[in-house]
Amino acid sequence: MSCACVDIGSNTTRLLLAECRDGSLRELMTQRVFTRIGKSIRRDGAIPADKLDETAGVVERQVRHARELGAERIAIVATAAVRQARNGADLTDAIEAATGLATHVLSEEDEARLAFLGASRTLGSPFEGDLAVVDVGGGSTEIAIGTLDGGVIWSESFRIGSGFLADSYLVSDPPSAHELEAARAHASGMFEGLKTPAIDRAVASGGSATSLRRMAGGELSHEALERAIRLLASAPAAELAERFELDPERVRLLPAGVLILEAVGDALGLALKIGNGGIREGVVLELEAAATG
Repeated sequence: MSCACVDIGSNTTRLLLAECRDGSLRELMTQRVFTRIGKSIRRDGAIPADKLDETAGVVERQVRHARELGAERIAIVATAAVRQARNGADLTDAIEAATGLATHVLSEEDEARLAFLGASRTLGSPFEGDLAVVDVGGGSTEIAIGTLDGGVIWSESFRIGSGFLADSYLVSDPPSAHELEAARAHASGMFEGLKTPAIDRAVASGGSATSLRRMAGGELSHEALERAIRLLASAPAAELAERFELDPERVRLLPAGVLILEAVGDALGLALKIGNGGIREGVVLELEAAATG
């Protein structure tokens, strides 16, 4: 069965089209557009009208692509920025008018559950024990702990993401040492005193983690993340984007994502491995389960 998910995040709006069978998936197509809803939200908590129109247009095109490529089931989900915006319903109404599909605004618990499902089912090798999935988004970070067979047993959401942290502190290109230190202090403070159930392995999902694979390798130890920060502070975003074949906007946000991952890894006491899936993969797996169950 071919299933698709359009995920409206605080930084990006992403499409995943995948072939799903018996609880596993094979990626057919992905697309990402930096819509930066989180950054656009005004002081009164509202998404501006032009951003509503832009994002609804992006979602309409992505849904159209999915349909043209044969998607049998399509889900549209939205995360922290839309959940927190005063007029988030205006966006979901516009999307339904354009696509004929309702948008599910995910709760914090939904985000954690879906990130865990998507990451745990795409590990690539069997794993027994307690797994932590750290999903760093643009507007929030979720930590979910559980097992492959039993699912999530503990989760918590933190109101810090790469978009929020970058927009609050990292104004220079490349970011200055002072800016990075201020952002690091904020990130560390968010996870200070974190207490979780015991874990055997930790996996990172989300745009920051997947973009780091080319810079830091597959394991995000404290030392690897420190090297990535030094690299990101060494040259302008456009130069590093060309060197590592990344979007310049992603490179601008990446130092903030790295600092959040570093803070969580330090709090958990484990190096994070970069996962192969997250919320979107979790959504399409649930679509397949609902269709066949």
